[in-house]
Amino acid sequence: MENKIQYKTNEQIVKMRTAGLVVAQIHAALRAAVKPGVTTADMDRVALNVLIRNGARSNFFGYYDYPGQICTSVNDEIVHGIPGSRVLAPGDLVSFDCGAVVDGWHADACISVVVPGGDPHVTAAREELSAITRESMWVGIAAMATGKRVGDIGDAIDDYVESLDGELRPDIVLDYTGHGIGDAMHQDPEVLNYSIDGRTPKLKPGMVLCIEPMLTAGYQDNHTLADEWTVVTDDGKDACHWEHMIALHKGGIWVLTEPDGGAAELERFGIKIAPLA
Repeated sequence: MENKIQYKTNEQIVKMRTAGLVVAQIHAALRAAVKPGVTTADMDRVALNVLIRNGARSNFFGYYDYPGQICTSVNDEIVHGIPGSRVLAPGDLVSFDCGAVVDGWHADACISVVVPGGDPHVTAAREELSAITRESMWVGIAAMATGKRVGDIGDAIDDYVESLDGELRPDIVLDYTGHGIGDAMHQDPEVLNYSIDGRTPKLKPGMVLCIEPMLTAGYQDNHTLADEWTVVTDDGKDACHWEHMIALHKGGIWVLTEPDGGAAELERFGIKIAPLA
């Protein structure tokens, strides 16, 4: 696998940062626009407007005939939800998975948002699931900065989730993983969100990885709907998804889809980012 990994130059990483900041703009626009009564298609149009304004295109649209600019996965939908006529309700948990291509270089990241309002108990549970999923992502990013092998990322995420109190501990989705990214959206290596036996590729300068844990409030077992895209939990329990795109270079680590490069979050782990521009 290691000989299939695309190692980026510093100049290429800077180009990917440009695409990453477009994705960050999309996420900011979606946060501002999401409210009860809007449809997931409305959210798709918000994303498209940001892409057009930046001279970028979606790397999701047309990918294996995928019909949306972004993925909008609601409540029990784990990943790959197609934007459409679904009206968002107060308290819905929505994952916005977004990508952009600028000058041939890809970016990919996901946020999750709880729509304002709704039953306070349901909302609190969904906010907690989102907070845990987001933290597991940052734990994985910190492991990319300090670890030796790609598998250290999955080990760190797995250890964090297993350390949680039994009532709060979600399940880790096993079927979907992070990945390398560069001049294509999906590249080697596979970035697992859980521990495995055996050796994984070494973490080396020039790697750009997408770390994207997906956690469920119930069991992680899942299936794909008749639209051949939307993946839902078998038990109908909520799911959550967070993702960032991170570069590792000789100077250190840089979160390409976070406006501050990951500085604020990684400071908690004693890690200083190393921006190239």
